[in-house]
Amino acid sequence: MKRGLWIAGALLAVSSTLALAQPKSLLPPGFDNPTPTPSPTPAPRATAAPAPASAPTATPVLRAVPGVTVTPAAPGALPVPGNLPSIAELEKMDPDQLDELFGLKPKYDIPPGAQRALVKIGVVGLGEGGFPSHSLQGQPASLIRAALAGTTRPLVSRWGHILLRRALASRLNAPQGMDPVEFAALRADVLNRMGEGAVARALVQDVDSANYNPQLAAAAFNAYIETGDLVGICPVEQLKSDLLDTPHWHLMDAICAAFNGEGRRAESDLDKALSRGTAPKIDVLLAQRYAGAAGEGQKSVTIEWDGVDEMTPWTLSLSRALGLDIPDRLTPKTDSTLFRNDVLYPATPLVRRVTAADAAARDGILSAAAMVDLYSDLWADTEIGSDDKGDARQLREAYVAGDPKARLSAMQSLWGGTPDYGRWVLTAYAAARLPVDKELADEAAPIIASMLAAGLDRNAMRWAGLVSEGSQGWALLALAQPERQGAVPGSAIDTYLNGDKSSGQRKSRFLIAGLAGLGRLDSGDARSFSNRLGFNLDRQTRWSAAIDKAGQFQNPALVALLAGLGMQGSGWDKMTPRHLFHIVRALDQSGLGAEARMIAAEAVARG
Repeated sequence: MKRGLWIAGALLAVSSTLALAQPKSLLPPGFDNPTPTPSPTPAPRATAAPAPASAPTATPVLRAVPGVTVTPAAPGALPVPGNLPSIAELEKMDPDQLDELFGLKPKYDIPPGAQRALVKIGVVGLGEGGFPSHSLQGQPASLIRAALAGTTRPLVSRWGHILLRRALASRLNAPQGMDPVEFAALRADVLNRMGEGAVARALVQDVDSANYNPQLAAAAFNAYIETGDLVGICPVEQLKSDLLDTPHWHLMDAICAAFNGEGRRAESDLDKALSRGTAPKIDVLLAQRYAGAAGEGQKSVTIEWDGVDEMTPWTLSLSRALGLDIPDRLTPKTDSTLFRNDVLYPATPLVRRVTAADAAARDGILSAAAMVDLYSDLWADTEIGSDDKGDARQLREAYVAGDPKARLSAMQSLWGGTPDYGRWVLTAYAAARLPVDKELADEAAPIIASMLAAGLDRNAMRWAGLVSEGSQGWALLALAQPERQGAVPGSAIDTYLNGDKSSGQRKSRFLIAGLAGLGRLDSGDARSFSNRLGFNLDRQTRWSAAIDKAGQFQNPALVALLAGLGMQGSGWDKMTPRHLFHIVRALDQSGLGAEARMIAAEAVARG
């Protein structure tokens, strides 16, 4: 309908400029040209001004059309645009092209007086735990660009993830020499790769659509897909539809058109995409089904999974939004980044969200409180069978069982034989409620590790008098202790090393690196133990020199970015004690002592 009105209006404009036809009068003869009635002659004035020789002819005022060359017209005729498309060409144009031809497409969707300046872009202010807005303003753009562009994978550390997310989400000014829009796009890209689509979406929404560039548009598109908020990109899509030229961007353009009331245009565009193979068939079919939900779909769409070999963010997001059953062979595996995204999709079945919650908590995406809320929803849902509520039942017992041993037993059933760090996050507050009891001393280490997974260091310190020197629980508390006077005795460390059964004595290596980074180990002992375990804390690289200097100058935001760069990997077996040492020391020096202690303790707990 809108397309037809546009073409009709354009044709009318063309025909009116080519000829000015004289309309036929509908009045009876004599009414259109009445005989003039003589008027009385006024009395002559002695000072009457002479009449002009001829009255000036009024010239029509025409507003120039952007991009259209106007050729001189004959007197009395309207000017004809010299490069106006033919009628056939106009009929083939879509509304966006007609808008652009006649200069009718808006350049912004927010009134000038309400537009936001490109400063302090972010979602977490200084009073909310964010970093100062000027933290990176004086840093060279090349350094910040390299740190952000180089962070391409999730981090091994839950606490490192939380710290980096906080830095990326802070209201920051762009570094010297960097476009603020590019800075926002780089940060959103890292958040997307970390699995923090919700934070990335909030970040890109802090930039007006009129200021988007292709880089920010791509980051925003991925954020909206990752969170299942598909039409969230539509304001940018409709204002700047030419920012990207990718298959899925064009599919989204059709979806946005459908939700903007242009159902027929959307249907036509998606039919063309299907016939031309613009994108994988399954992706186009999902787009057709989703666009049809706007209310003007004229046909049913059958989703065919035959021939689909892998699940992509687009496929998963639209499938969840449409409530489709995904074949088991295509369900994201637990070690994939897509697996965690199920937690963020509101339309994902609750049981499936709970299944993915462990990985999300382990990586730092979900907090302990969010985990408890999710399991509580599962327990309270009357439509879910009891077979799917076993873990929720055990979590409830961990809180309400009358006997501390029964509560600990419930937690142990959740941890399993090989404790998953996500389950330690889940039970953190239940562990903090346990009384300090000698009968529970043998299980003190996992209880302490669970509390530290949620940052409950002061609750964990209540167990300090119960753990034996040189044990796993002692090592965790030696790192997590908020305040410590004096160095850790070498004899206790020696006892820990002798009892460490971890692969390659990784826990011992991390313990030495963490204590040295926190300044809790005598320099001589640090050198002696590191030599004994076969690593060197003194070796320098460009990265270590950069993070050391950032720590010395007490720039926590820069330290956080560089720490994230150095903590990438699929597991703690990819982390070296030397990297851990530089990260912990720089964090401690820059005023992030709590984060330094939690990262060091996590390394020993998960090593």
